Amino acid sequence: MSFQAYLDAVKAKTGLDPEGILALAKQRGVYAPDMKATELINLLKAEFDLGRGHSMSIWAVFKSKGWVKG
Repeated sequence: MSFQAYLDAVKAKTGLDPEGILALAKQRGVYAPDMKATELINLLKAEFDLGRGHSMSIWAVFKSKGWVKG
């Protein structure tokens, strides 16, 4: 599965793109620039029953955009 396929699957399951997931994390009080991947994984599992691999694709976007220090 390609990286883009992971992101597409996340969008299909959650209805959210990475920016939407960032907004959700902020809304739920989980987001911080120094947050850990586990916090995002736990949020996405609780909200959408998303698996670790798909959650880590979102984490990679968070890191690449400089939203987290990771």
